Formats: sequence, C-alpha cells, structure tokens
Amino acid sequence: MAETFKGIAASNGIAIAKAYLLVDPDLSFEQQTIDDVAAEQARVDAAFSASSDDLTKIKEKAAQNLGETEAQVFEAHLMVLADPELTGAIKQNIADNKVNAEQAVKDVTDMYIGMFEAMTDNAYMQERAADIRDVTKRIMSHLLNVALPNPALIDEEVVLIARDLTPSDTAQLDRQFVKGILTDVGGRTAHSAIMARTLEIPAVVGTNKATQIPAGTTVIVDGLTGDFIIDPSADQIAEYQAAGDKYLAERAEWAKLKDEASVSADGKEFVIGANIGAPKDMPGVLENGAEGVGLYRTEFLYMESDHLPTEDEQFESYKTVLEQMNGKPVTVRTMDIGGDKELSYWKLPKEENPFLGYRAIRISLDQQDIFRTQLRALLRASAYGNLWIMFPMIATLGEFRQAKAIYTEEREKLAGEGVDMGEVKLGIMIEIPAAAMIADKFAKEVDFFSIGTNDLIGYTMAADRGNDKLAYLYQPYNPAILRLINNVIDAAHAEGKFAAMCGEMAGDPVALPILLGMGLDEFSMSAPSILQARSLMKKLSTADMAELAKKALDAETNDEVKALVESTVNA
Repeated sequence: MAETFKGIAASNGIAIAKAYLLVDPDLSFEQQTIDDVAAEQARVDAAFSASSDDLTKIKEKAAQNLGETEAQVFEAHLMVLADPELTGAIKQNIADNKVNAEQAVKDVTDMYIGMFEAMTDNAYMQERAADIRDVTKRIMSHLLNVALPNPALIDEEVVLIARDLTPSDTAQLDRQFVKGILTDVGGRTAHSAIMARTLEIPAVVGTNKATQIPAGTTVIVDGLTGDFIIDPSADQIAEYQAAGDKYLAERAEWAKLKDEASVSADGKEFVIGANIGAPKDMPGVLENGAEGVGLYRTEFLYMESDHLPTEDEQFESYKTVLEQMNGKPVTVRTMDIGGDKELSYWKLPKEENPFLGYRAIRISLDQQDIFRTQLRALLRASAYGNLWIMFPMIATLGEFRQAKAIYTEEREKLAGEGVDMGEVKLGIMIEIPAAAMIADKFAKEVDFFSIGTNDLIGYTMAADRGNDKLAYLYQPYNPAILRLINNVIDAAHAEGKFAAMCGEMAGDPVALPILLGMGLDEFSMSAPSILQARSLMKKLSTADMAELAKKALDAETNDEVKALVESTVNA
C-alpha cells in the first residue's frame, strides 16, 4: 500500500525506480574449529579471486566516471589482494590453528592493520592500514556469501538508498542508472546533497526512514518538494511522471538562456558562476552557460586520492579548468580539509568539535609545506587563465596577511625560476561571523569576498548543519544572516571590491531576489541551478528588489522574510 513521507528537498527533479540499499551487511561470524584444512584454504583463494574481480570492475567504472588518477585507489586495493605474504599468513593460520577461513582472515588482517596504524609518523604505512581494512570487508563478504553493495557496480535504474553518502560514494554514481537518492540523514548543505545537485540526480535527504524501505520496492523521489512515496499506485506513478515531464519542459526553456548574459529586468548585469569539485565537473559548467567558476573545491583532489596530491598533479587539474573557462574567472579555494572532510591517509588529531577546530586555513598555515605546494601549482596554472585564489575559514586579519605573505614568497621564488604566471586576485571566504563583522577592515586588503553561507549560517545560528534535530535552525533568510551578508557586500563596495557568494543560498530562488537587491556581484551555485537562476533574474527589477531587501533586513523571522519574497515576486 502506498505511503507518502516528507524529507528535505536536496536536488531538483523527480525519479521513479526500484530501491537499491547501499547499507553495509552484517559480516559477523563465529570462530569454528575445522578438520578439512585444504577446503578452508580453498575458500580463502575463492574469496580473494572474487574480490579481485569486483575491484577490477569498480576500478574500470571509477576510471570512466572520475578519471584514471582517482581510480588508482582501487589499484592499491588490488595490490593488497595480490600480496602472497597476506594469503600465505592466512593459510598458515588455518593450518596451524585449525580455525575457519573467516577467523583466519580476521586474525591476520587485524595484525597488519594494528601494526601499520601504530606507525603514526609514516603516512604511507597508515594508508596501507586503510586499504587492508577496506579489502578485508570485501573478502569477508565473499566468505560469508553476503552481497556488499557498491554504487559503482549498479547496472540498472534505481533509487539509491543509504543512511548517508560520503563524497566518494556520490562521486562514483552513474547518472545513467542512479535516478534518485534517498538518505536517512543530512540537509541541503550536506556534501552528498551538493554532489547530487552537481550530478543532477533528484535527491531527498533527512528522511529518518529511508533505510527501512525493502530493497526492490518501487519508490518515487520528488526532489522539488521533499516528498517520497513508497510502493506508489499506478495513478501516483502517472501523476509524478507528468510532473517530471513538466519539470523537464521548464528546463528546456531555461536551456535557451545558456549563451545569454545574466541581466536583471532593468538591464543591470551580474555574474552567475558554478561550483565544482574537480575537472570532471566542467561539462556541466559549460553546458549550463556559467560565466565563471565561483568555487573550485580543491579538497576533492585530496579526498579522492590515496596520497597528498603532488604539485604536478594539482597543476594539471587547475590548468585544465582554467583553459576550459577560456579567460572567464576561476575562483579556487585552497585546501579545506577538516570538519567532516577527512583523509584516509592523513590522520588529523581527534577533536571534540572538529567544525570549530583544526581545519582549512588553520591547517595550511600550520602545515606550510602542503600549503606552499598547492600555491606553487596554482601560480604555475595562472598562466593559462583568469585565476582568483580564495583562502577559507579566515577569522582574523593576521591569518589573511600570513597566507598572503606565503603566497608572495612562492610567487617570487617561481619568478626567480623563470616560470610564467598570470595576474591573480587574492580573496577570502566569508564564513565566520567575526570576519563578516569586520569586513570593512578586510576590504582594504583583499581583492574580493566570497560569502560561504553554508557554514556562515551554521556558525551564526550555533547549529550543526548535519544534525537532523537542528534542521529547523538552518534559516538562510533569518534577518541575522541577511544583515551579516549585507554588511559584507556594503564593505566590499565601499572599497571598490567584488562581492560574490558561493554558498548554496546563491542559487536559492527565495534568497536570490534579496541578494539582487543588496547588489551582490556574483552568484555561484551548482551548475544545474544556473539557468533557472538566470531565468528568474531576468524577471526582477533591481530597484524593486532593493526595496524588498530593506524590508527583509527589518523583518523579525526567517518565515516572515520568506513570505515577503513570495508576495513580492509573485505579485
């Protein structure tokens, strides 16, 4: 019987397909004493062989979706499986102790993992521990004859269901088969939601019950409203197919604006840019007529690798994006690792509150060898386009000045080496209220601001954006947030500087009219949102929106602002 539930609309569109659960199975087992040693050893060989077949397919799929460099992580896993010392130790354990294959695998792999993890001063060995842990899970799944779900192996149309999706999970999705996403947790600003928008996969998150849906059940995902229907009736399927067709027709109309400028109804021009995570996102940027890349999240270079990316590896990625943008500005955010963005091969210190801890520019200023490598790669790439560099998580003037000084040192070194470089603008991401409050001081020293509303809202409202119980405090239209944003824009313009926004709020159809009225210069968003935003912008007069912005700043609540926008825009 059909049941309708509500989650958080995270990525536009409508999907109808069977549920595919991306949930780790129960891999528990009991130790047993065995008599037939040869039979248990043969089970080990079969499990290793099947795991190798799996990973070969996954590697090929990852190479298609992500590129050869990102697929190399699976090569490391294949090397673990091919290690004769590992299989030899497992088989010897079976022979010596007469234990079942599962126990032998656990004993030996636990030993290796513990040994490698103890080498805290050797990042390479700690990488091997992570590889062995991942491979062990796959071997165990074959020994226990339990399917291990993997998004890269999906070969039919499905709605992907998970408690949550990591950025690497989402990066492996094939849009040909993954038609929709449902998760138990998360919000619109979760990284899985942002990636879903980039991939143009309809998504509803924060459902609290997605993983209770039986595999194979037909599900409707309405990424426009946040509704999802389990086991829909034929009438409901027909209704949502029609709604999906209507949405696609609207997108076809928006597509006609691909090569047009972003202009308000009264003729004022703005910039609508795209947020990306890797060069592989560029087709969507170009197809949607972006006028720049307003945010290149370089942390994905680090997260999708099994090692710290080298200067040359980074240079090639940055150069690719700059060349493809053909002179349009590309704003690159330096490494924003920390918080919920971890690296398997580089263990950051455990913190009680990592979102308020050692992350982003704080790591870069502390681990200067990593920071300098990235800056050198960026400076070398600057010869191939219009590069803007943005430092994240800046709280004080001292942090910006120190980052700029390091940048200047590396630029001078490269100049001394005879390296060609282009002009580069230096700016900061405004995501900490302290920086927003003294934006007038920063504006005298930076070339531009880019407002990161995802974290700015969380820090201002003192609410973790990943906590479902606090979802009601994600209030992008709260007058407190709007006043901070307005202060930043006014401070930038007072010094003749450029004010951009790269948070998800920039593509929000409720927020856009207010931001237009405040005079925001650039709106950067997930590529699929660009044409819809351009269409809306063409219908709005900046003079009318300036009056709306004044009323919004004087309002008392998030809901009051939302109602003001709806009544003004729809009048």
